[in-house]
Amino acid sequence: MDILLLPFITSFIIVILATPSFITVAIKKRLFDEPTEDRKIHNRIVPLMGGLMIFAGTVFAFLLWFPINEMGIIKYLVPSLLLMLFVGMKDDIIGTAPSKKLAAHLVAAFIMVLMADIKLTSLHGLFNIREIPEWAGIMLSIFTYIVIINAFNLIDGVDGLAAGVGLIAASLFGTWFYLAGDFVYAVLSFSLAGGLLGFLRFNFSPAKIFMGDSGSLTIGFLFAVLAIELVEYDASKNLPFVISNISKPILAMSILVYPLIDTIRVFTLRILRGISPFTADRNHLHHRLIDLGLSHAQTVMVIYFFNLLIVGACVYAQRFDPSIAFIVIMASVIVLVEIPFFISLKKKKN
Repeated sequence: MDILLLPFITSFIIVILATPSFITVAIKKRLFDEPTEDRKIHNRIVPLMGGLMIFAGTVFAFLLWFPINEMGIIKYLVPSLLLMLFVGMKDDIIGTAPSKKLAAHLVAAFIMVLMADIKLTSLHGLFNIREIPEWAGIMLSIFTYIVIINAFNLIDGVDGLAAGVGLIAASLFGTWFYLAGDFVYAVLSFSLAGGLLGFLRFNFSPAKIFMGDSGSLTIGFLFAVLAIELVEYDASKNLPFVISNISKPILAMSILVYPLIDTIRVFTLRILRGISPFTADRNHLHHRLIDLGLSHAQTVMVIYFFNLLIVGACVYAQRFDPSIAFIVIMASVIVLVEIPFFISLKKKKN
């Protein structure tokens, strides 16, 4: 158990101690998120780039408590993380064109897929599909990296949302990898969880600092790696009974359900309206919950519960055929996320 507690505590301590000083520096250097756009839901300036603290805590704790001597994926993971961090920092300070951000995401994805060989090779029985052609695995893997990275970038719109959802996801990934006996990814997951918990102390409503793109891009990238590694975990290894029958693709999607479903929904609406999917708007679920009168704290609590509810449904569904379970869970998710919009529509009619 020490192998999980030590990176968690180390990352937590680094973030909890370093963030107040960084807030002071950000205020002095005027690194603010200013409420100048209509879609902004804050009416005050808030320091940006808190993702630097999460990055520092996570990488320091992971490398310090890395459980084996060989570098393995570290050779490719750290350069890709640095790329996400630098692109996010540039966007936080002076802004970055969506096309340039997408190009950086593609570079990181190609590094991990083609060089680190962290890619999807099978759907593990979902819709009766198992092995897939290598070219299809490469394309699907790159698409997965791009979607998850952007998904976490897009949900960072309410105090404590991205950090809290990330904390839940990192803890769940870490628990699964620990039970599976993969201590490298368990340590990475709990290092990230500790950093996010420390950051949440300053990011929960009312937020004293935002993580910015420097945080959301690096977090999204890490979750893309963790999700693919969970799905691709060696099936020949004997998993404990508690997780052996859970569909790995469905579990990975359930853990990341809120950022994935919100991003897919928003991108679809934008494309149907004939505008770029990267155009900012207020059609996110968290925006609609705020518009219904919920506070920031109430909004994120609803989403936290929703996230845990879907993971619970995934665990319960292990007794059913994976394809049927996926369809039922997806239908339930779609219905649940549309409830705020039906309530809003009804209020307008009244």
